[in-house]
Amino acid sequence: MSTLQAPRGTFDVLPEQSALRLAVEVAARRILEAAGYRRIETPAFEDTDVFRRTVGESTDIVQKEMYTFVDGGGRSLTLRPEITAPIVRAYHEHGMHKLAQPVKLWYLSSCFRYERAQAGRYRQFWQIGAEAIGSDDPAVDAESILLLAAILDELGVRGVRLRLSSLGTPASRTRYRELLQAHLRANEDRLSADVRDRIDLNPLRAFDADHPGTREVMRSAPLLLDHLDADDAEHFATVRALLGAGGLEYEIDATLVRGLDYYTRTVFEFTSDALGSQSGVGGGGRYDGLAEQLGAGHTPGMGWAAGIERILLAAEERPVPEPVCDLYVAVAGDGEAERTAAFLLAAEARRAGVPAQLELAGRSVKGQFKQAARLRARYVAIVGPTGIELKDMESGEQTPAESPSAAVATVLRGRFAA
Repeated sequence: MSTLQAPRGTFDVLPEQSALRLAVEVAARRILEAAGYRRIETPAFEDTDVFRRTVGESTDIVQKEMYTFVDGGGRSLTLRPEITAPIVRAYHEHGMHKLAQPVKLWYLSSCFRYERAQAGRYRQFWQIGAEAIGSDDPAVDAESILLLAAILDELGVRGVRLRLSSLGTPASRTRYRELLQAHLRANEDRLSADVRDRIDLNPLRAFDADHPGTREVMRSAPLLLDHLDADDAEHFATVRALLGAGGLEYEIDATLVRGLDYYTRTVFEFTSDALGSQSGVGGGGRYDGLAEQLGAGHTPGMGWAAGIERILLAAEERPVPEPVCDLYVAVAGDGEAERTAAFLLAAEARRAGVPAQLELAGRSVKGQFKQAARLRARYVAIVGPTGIELKDMESGEQTPAESPSAAVATVLRGRFAA
């Protein structure tokens, strides 16, 4: 019989790893909720059209990476490859446009993409993210970027750099696309097959190509930042000024296009020098036309996502906190009465807020004390035929306890004294 393993490109989160992941959640919650963001969760799968309409038919995500299936009712469903489109769908479905704008939402959820599995790139991965929906104010863009910077700083992510650009509005991008398409067609023989196939659908993706010939062609390509209209340029200038006022350093990268078709105006990405080739830690941008692609009215929005696995790979090493055990309940004797009394003592301690563990493996009394030492228990309660003995593992003092409540009270006094 072969050994069972997790599917390729996925991973198990083991107990010693969960504490580090919890630290990411705690930092995100504290920083984002202090800025008015509230948590939202959407289903793991959506109607496939949610992604086909918004992410873009020409993207790798839609063409190659989505896990799509037909359910028992004949409907095409897709495990979410990203979470912004589902959140915008939920915003309109639940009437959030009637609330005071912008509506600020944050999430911690898993995504699914069929990608080439490697360090920092998985087929099931977890993201924290934030979306501010309902305002086109450039201050929303700057605030959003600063919040992600604060989270990365809190978590000790090393070698962080911020790349910043603007994709303009669809109107200005349409004019620019014609210039870029002409440049690509003039050099078509030097491009990769994928880029040639996308000249009409999505020429901007050529900036992301790894193909040497394509990269050489793109060095002389026209840049969208040079062709923004006046409103787009003013919006981008305001975002930059606010980031500067907030003390956040950045570099302008006119080739930054991101991997999703719905972005407009501001786009950004945080990278880490600690990650090598897969350097992206998190990023996002403005998506003012996304709601219309879903059939709703015009609704500006701004948001980002950051990979938890990438954050932990790039963060400074931190000690894994040990589980707290203030009371270990041991059993001396084989009687049913002693086992029941021990069980009830552990339950009473937990109700009082005392972290308590109960002997469950049939160890000898000596073995139980060894287990208590492994757990770094502050106290051990020995429940035997004659009652309860409570031992302070720091002082070595062992005294009788008149009742379970008295034992718990002693432990609580010891906690407060510490």
